[in-house]
Amino acid sequence: MATVTFDKATRIYPGSTKPAVDALEIDIADGEFLVLVGPSGCGKSTSLRMLAGLEDVNGGAIRIGDRDVTHLPPKDRDIAMVFQNYALYPHMSVADNMGFALKIAGVNKAEIRQKVEEAAKILDLTDYLDRKPKALSGGQRQRVAMGRAIVREPQVFLMDEPLSNLDAKLRVSTRTQIASLQRRLGITTVYVTHDQVEALTMGDRVAVLKDGLLQQVDTPRNMYDRPANLFVAGFIGSPAMNLVEVPITDGGVKFGNAVVPVQRDALSAATDKTVTVGVRPEHFDVATGVEKGLAVVVNVVEELGSDAFVYGTAQVGDESKDLVVRVGGRDVPEKGSTLHVVPRGGETHVFSTSTGERLSD
Repeated sequence: MATVTFDKATRIYPGSTKPAVDALEIDIADGEFLVLVGPSGCGKSTSLRMLAGLEDVNGGAIRIGDRDVTHLPPKDRDIAMVFQNYALYPHMSVADNMGFALKIAGVNKAEIRQKVEEAAKILDLTDYLDRKPKALSGGQRQRVAMGRAIVREPQVFLMDEPLSNLDAKLRVSTRTQIASLQRRLGITTVYVTHDQVEALTMGDRVAVLKDGLLQQVDTPRNMYDRPANLFVAGFIGSPAMNLVEVPITDGGVKFGNAVVPVQRDALSAATDKTVTVGVRPEHFDVATGVEKGLAVVVNVVEELGSDAFVYGTAQVGDESKDLVVRVGGRDVPEKGSTLHVVPRGGETHVFSTSTGERLSD
């Protein structure tokens, strides 16, 4: 097993002046499951391909354990990659697909068979070893691709959106299998996805990228509770955090016709007359009795049984703002009605309106 280090690793594609990955710095611990996440074009797959040796590194370095692998060919890096499209050989059986890399490396047939059977047992593929890939479901093919990586016993697993071709239900069960399998094997894993729910549920830590720049790397819980800037706040969480620009006033910020107390340090650090306050949908309290807070006109209600999400519109200053509020499943408002909501004390996030950086602790 091994650590992985991105040391100011940079990739600039030919013909471009803007880096696709810009001075990426991440230290990945031995046995850690790190997820790279971000919107399309943010540089997450390029980062993975740089680690795999499939993309050149134009600046900085990449290390696996104590070895500088920046300019080593892929075959010398001791990594195994699981691709989005599985990349299985259609004319070979499942067993031959899983053992192919070992066969090329000159491992004897008995040892290959033993390793393939061990991996097949872990992945529940024992009954399918003699089948061709076309006779398998998408989820089974994905497990074969995983098995091919496992039998090589690499120092690092690299996974590039391996679940994106599966249907929603299978994706949920397969991500649980991959995460538990990685824990059992203890192999350092770098996993790329654009799905932030996948990132939060699978990773020991999550790294968020935007335009080739690392925005934050942290545990899923810390990233949810303390996003470093407006981009991370809006990207991590489903539904997304509500972000509202509000004026600073005595004692806090003015939220509709209510004053919401926020940390004094956050307001003293602000350089604008307004701050952007972030509130998760579950951290709004619905005001009853006297109408206070922000008036939200209910547009759509998404009922989920135990609770519901209210998608509404509120007038904030001169502009109309879309908000999402979580309410109890037995207390669902009518479409077209008006709710008055106030952020719960101690559950607000304060960001600089001009820089987007976090101001609150």
